[in-house]
Amino acid sequence: MLVGRERERQVISRLVAAARVGESGTLLLSGEAGIGKSALLEDAASAIGDAGMRVLRAAGVDAEREVPFGGLLQLLRPVLDQLDAIPAPQAEALGSALALLPGSGGERFAVGAAVLSLLSRVAEDRPLAVIVDDAHLLDPPSAQALCFAARRLTADPVVVLLAARDEPSVVRSAGLPELAVGGLAEADAESLAAGLGYRLSAEARSRLLAAAGGNPLALLELTDEGFDALPPGAPVPVPASLARTFARRADALSTDTRTALLVAAAAGGDLATVASACALLGVSVGDLDDAARHGLLTVDATRITFRHDLVRSGIYAEAPPAARRAVHAALAQAVPPADVDRRAWHLGEATATPDASVADVLDDAATRARARGAWAVASAGYERAARLTPDPADRAQRLVSAAESAWRAGLPDGARDLLDRASALPRTPALATRAAALDGAVAARTGAVERARDVFLAAGTRAADDDPDTAVMLLAEAILASQFAGDVGTAETAARLIAGLDPRTAAARWVGAMATSVADILAGAGGPDLLRSASTEVEPFLDDPQLAPWLVVVPLYLRESAVGRDVIPTVVAHSRRRSDIGGLPMLLFYVARDQATTDRWDDAVAGYTEAIQLAREAGQATDVTACLAGLSWLEARRGDADACRAHAEEALALAGEHHLGFFQTWAMTALAELELGLGRTDAALERYRELDTVLTELGLVDVDLSPAAEMVEAMAHLGLLDEASALARTLTERAEIKGQPWSMARAARAAGLTCPDPDVDVCFSVALAYHQHTPDDFEAARTELAYGARLRRLKRRVDARPHLRTALAAFERLGAVPWADQAAAELRATGETAQRRSTTGLDHLTPQELQVARMLASGRTTRETGAALFLSPKTIEYHRRNVYLKLGIRSREELADAILD
Repeated sequence: MLVGRERERQVISRLVAAARVGESGTLLLSGEAGIGKSALLEDAASAIGDAGMRVLRAAGVDAEREVPFGGLLQLLRPVLDQLDAIPAPQAEALGSALALLPGSGGERFAVGAAVLSLLSRVAEDRPLAVIVDDAHLLDPPSAQALCFAARRLTADPVVVLLAARDEPSVVRSAGLPELAVGGLAEADAESLAAGLGYRLSAEARSRLLAAAGGNPLALLELTDEGFDALPPGAPVPVPASLARTFARRADALSTDTRTALLVAAAAGGDLATVASACALLGVSVGDLDDAARHGLLTVDATRITFRHDLVRSGIYAEAPPAARRAVHAALAQAVPPADVDRRAWHLGEATATPDASVADVLDDAATRARARGAWAVASAGYERAARLTPDPADRAQRLVSAAESAWRAGLPDGARDLLDRASALPRTPALATRAAALDGAVAARTGAVERARDVFLAAGTRAADDDPDTAVMLLAEAILASQFAGDVGTAETAARLIAGLDPRTAAARWVGAMATSVADILAGAGGPDLLRSASTEVEPFLDDPQLAPWLVVVPLYLRESAVGRDVIPTVVAHSRRRSDIGGLPMLLFYVARDQATTDRWDDAVAGYTEAIQLAREAGQATDVTACLAGLSWLEARRGDADACRAHAEEALALAGEHHLGFFQTWAMTALAELELGLGRTDAALERYRELDTVLTELGLVDVDLSPAAEMVEAMAHLGLLDEASALARTLTERAEIKGQPWSMARAARAAGLTCPDPDVDVCFSVALAYHQHTPDDFEAARTELAYGARLRRLKRRVDARPHLRTALAAFERLGAVPWADQAAAELRATGETAQRRSTTGLDHLTPQELQVARMLASGRTTRETGAALFLSPKTIEYHRRNVYLKLGIRSREELADAILD
């Protein structure tokens, strides 16, 4: 019977009750060893079983932390017959991870998405409880997949209950709801200790209560020998004391029993394996009977179970290293022939000095783990193989492989450390280039873009003579990193190096053209024609994840209605199908930026929001910064002042920390545009001047990045006409050099604000004509507003009204509230009452509801939508119900009419 714990039991009871009616819940119980986490899970499991829920259970085992997806297989084995009921790409990823199907090393999040779908499917039959004890001991890939799924359960009848030590682990760093389990209350501890009266004196029991601090296992297991050596009042580190207590109990046993105990502690619990290993060491599994009589473990027909993990870890830790190695050597022979991965691990633990044959076995095991997508296990395997590799060159090769797997596992610090170790060893030019490509990728995605720029540039330069294709790819990455850093000079240098190369493959030639054009545009040295030409050659590369960023950049730089937009949905769909959460945030950034410069603002907010969430989850500071800056810019236009400032300030802080100059300027633009839209023209002009200074310092001279058009508008409002006229002329000269309709339209608008009165119609007509060739409705509406306002000031009220009506309609359609207010005010000033757009149901949809609605309206099924958004079908149904309620509709047909353009 569980003593005390009313608070914890109530929390768990509420979660279970909610799950039974379709509201998902997750709880991580954390605390020191022996504090009672397992007892709480057992209590919960009993209540859950009585309630008729299905239960899936697993427990982490230290001896199996290197077994790829071992924990996940233990948890999901009873429901694997339903694998065919989840989306095929997810079923393939999970089947590969569990060694049920051949694999080729998919994305680490693909397995998590599959676990989410499978749990959701199982819960369709009856409410489900997932219970995992000692979750801190799960193999990392299993823990990552389970946490990924748990974070996304919302409207499924599923409760996830985990228990873990209060120490660093995958589950404790996953952001799950956590309940710290402390010691028992004094009265409860007294009640538990009272049963020990026959073992301890009253004085000893009093000391025990004080020393144990309410730890139940300590109260049950410690005796005077556990703390009589300590002076009165000295603190007792309870788990360590317990481990020593259990080790001392083992010391009292025979030598053969201690050997058998050590085998059991290292083996993981399989009785047949332990028996075989014991025989090899000259002892019998029957020697464990004495350990069982001393309460250290239990033995049944197939398994050996230690009373507590502290028993196992205490016995293992106290054994001499030579004894541990001998046991692992025996276990390497004893494991079943098919269990090659476990054999490899035991061989590694049995070997203390470099051994080429053992290193080869570990390398093979790591390669198998990599093929299954168990990237963390693969990294550990390659690293262990490297430590036992005698040849320095082979050791370097394995360290780089370990680093690559660490990066794919979401462990950038580990990847950098492994690369540093490899750099001190002899490497072939090809291996050095491979290491540099990884080094640069890690740096670029985690915010160290200046380091990424330098690494890519140096590696591309070194590879130029021997491998021009690789050199082009590296130099192209150097250009992207330079763009993010706001370093135009290095981008130009990389572009010149690309121009001097003769790549052999179509992919390298295409990437070279794309990268060179981007560098030229950033430097204000042309580039649009080359970019436009390259954008027509994308078809062969649409499904290549390495080229995805280049496939979606065209709209960002050309801003033309007819170029580069048609491939974006295909590229994003491929990324979603692969569950490529690592690559998806930057793709979504480009997509959202394109939507923000058209008329899809709500979709842009949804895209930025999803990208920020995914990038935070993947630990990608660069992507987070980019999306925060883009979102704040859009929020400025919508007049969401508080959100704009919060996101812009966070983006500025990250940009400053990681030297992301490009996105610093975006966040600065957002704050300036917010002031301008709200009518605070003085403050806006001051911010625009600061932005212009930063752009100049960074060398970002692309006219599309310049705030000159906005500065002219602010100056004209403030009566600074001479300065405004001069700036408008400069802007026109720069726009003519680039020759793109978007920049030409803005320059013509600036000219219309500053030209002599007789030239107003000509200037603004030119601007509106250029706007016809761009998809940017906001900029076109800004021009209509500026045109109508100037006509009104010229007393041409009748002529002003059509332009102001057009501007007002566009701003309201977009949701640009402050600009709509300005247009309405101008229209009223002409003597016409502004007809304001009423709020619709669409305005009340959250970003995620809008994403769900768009996908469902386009014809995707609930399961397909869930797979694409990494949500369960039940969560999709939950959002669909909210959408229907807010829009006042009842069918998919009505949804399509309401949502699709």
